Amino acid sequence: MSAFPEKFTEVNKAAVEAALGYSTIVLDSAEKLLDLNMKVARSMLTDNAKSVRALADAKNAQEFAALQQSLAQPAIEKAVAYSRALYELSGETKAEMQKFVEMHMAEAKKSASEVMENLVKAAPVGSEAVQAAVKSAMAAANNAYENMTKTAKQVADITEAGVANATAHVASTKKKLT
Repeated sequence: MSAFPEKFTEVNKAAVEAALGYSTIVLDSAEKLLDLNMKVARSMLTDNAKSVRALADAKNAQEFAALQQSLAQPAIEKAVAYSRALYELSGETKAEMQKFVEMHMAEAKKSASEVMENLVKAAPVGSEAVQAAVKSAMAAANNAYENMTKTAKQVADITEAGVANATAHVASTKKKLT
C-alpha cells in the first residue's frame, strides 16, 4: 500500500519540476525579447535624433526631400531586421517549448500508465468492468492529447507562415521604395 503514496509524491515532484522548467523557458524568452526591444529602442532614439538634426540643417525643400528619402531606407532595413529577429526568437522559443512539452508529456503518460497498471493489479476480483472503463478513459485521454498536439503544431505552422509572409511583405516593400 505504501508504494501508491510514494508514486503520487514522485508524480507531484515531477509536475513541480515541469512547471519550473516551463517557467524558465518562458522567462528566458521574455528576457531575450526585452533585450531585443531595448536595443531597438536605443537604436531608434539615436537614429531619430540624427535624422531630426539632419532635417533641421536642410537648406531648402529639395535637400529636405532628398534627406527624407535617404533616411527612409535604413529605417525600413531596420524594421525588416527587427521582424527577422522576432521571428527567430519566436521560432527558438517554440522549438524549446515543443521539445519540453513532448518530453514531459511522454514521461507523464508513462508514469500514469504505470500507476494504472499497478492499480489494476491490486484491484479486487470482480472489478473487471471498472478496469475496462479506466483503460478506455486512458486511451481516450491519449487520443485527445495526440489530437491536441497535432492541432498545436498546425497552429504553430500557420503562425510561422504568417510571420514569414509578413517579413517577405516588408522586404518587398523595401525593394519597391529603393
